[in-house]
This record gives sequence, C-alpha cells and structure tokens, in this order.
Amino acid sequence: MIRLASGSETRAKLLHDAGIAFIQSPVDFDEEALLQKYSDPKEFVCAAARGKLAAAIERYGLDIPIVSADTVVAVGDEILRKAKDEKEALAILRKQSGKQVDIITCMIYADKERTVEDLDVTSYIFAPFEEEDLRRYIASGEWRGKAGACMVEGFCKKYIRQVRGRQSTAMGLQVERLRDIAKDL
Repeated sequence: MIRLASGSETRAKLLHDAGIAFIQSPVDFDEEALLQKYSDPKEFVCAAARGKLAAAIERYGLDIPIVSADTVVAVGDEILRKAKDEKEALAILRKQSGKQVDIITCMIYADKERTVEDLDVTSYIFAPFEEEDLRRYIASGEWRGKAGACMVEGFCKKYIRQVRGRQSTAMGLQVERLRDIAKDL
C-alpha cells in the first residue's frame, strides 16, 4: 500500500491498472512559485515533486510509503504550462507544431528507510498542426487545464510521427519504475 500525494485522476488510474494498492491523498503545494527559481524543465519538475513530497510527509508522516510526482511539457528548454485563455493556448500549441515535445516526469518514492527519486522523459515528434484543426480544437475548450494545452491521446494524437519513451511517463507516473523501487507493492 502506498499514499499517492496527488489528486490526479490519471495517476490514480495508472496505479489502479498496475494493480498497486494506494490511498489518494492530495497535498497543497504552489508549483508556480518555483518558476521564479527554476527555468530548466528537469530542475523545475524535480523541485515540484520534492515540494509535494515534503508537504505530504509533514501532513501524513511515513507510516505508509508516499509517492509524489510532477510532470511538465517542454519544447527545448521552455516549460509549457497550462494556458490561461484561448490566445495563450493557440500560442502554446504553435510552439509544439512540427517539433519534438518532451513530457518530463519526476517521481519520488519515500518510506521510513529510503527516498528514491526518478526522472524520466518521453518525447513526441509532431507533424505540423493544421491551422483549421487548431482553431476547432481551441473553440472546443478541451485544452483547458492541460499542460501544453493538449493531451497526446486527444488533439495531438493524429500528428504524432514518433514516440520515444514510456506512455506512463507521459501520463504522469512511471509505474514500471515504481514497481522496481518498491518490489513488495
């Protein structure tokens, strides 16, 4: 049994589908404040996962092992956050069009004896997005609340030319690695 320090439905589904028993216990942590300190996507995502872990340990202790995670979408060294409005969503999507987009996840497992941090990247190479498709997608509002303004299983799916890495990493929690870290789960 583990404590998932995240409110993410996708992370919960990954654990459920992997047969890993868990309790979902979201924590409050201000990731946005970290953007002032960390511009490198990998440094940022690890700092966010560490912050969530610290908040979870403070709130719940380590009677049950805790897993925290954070995921960012990046093009080169630029972190693509959640768009605030349609104009920003369109600009974020255009940055990904015809490019390599990296989905970077940092997962941290902690129990009373050890803490293990794991950083993983899944890269998608996208074909150029068609302008008419972009405009329809923006009008649909499906981009709201999504890092990088899209999910690869949604709008971006038909534009994927190549994938390098694990699907679970792109979804926000590398369950394959979690099984290796905590073999008794």
